[in-house]
Amino acid sequence: MDFDAGFRPDPDSATEVLAFVLCPLAAFAPQADAAELAEVAECLRPMREEAIRKFCARFAARRQS
Repeated sequence: MDFDAGFRPDPDSATEVLAFVLCPLAAFAPQADAAELAEVAECLRPMREEAIRKFCARFAARRQS
């Protein structure tokens, strides 16, 4: 399955990162069955992890400056 969430949260925005990470899978694939939702979850996992990593890195950098 080729999947693109179509949304890239601003890594400086906690609200955008949390919305992306906590958004239900069905929002990305409203007509999907259970197997397709599992594929969406697999595709989203690295994107969500990257969004969290970027936010944490930028948050730490802002705190140090």
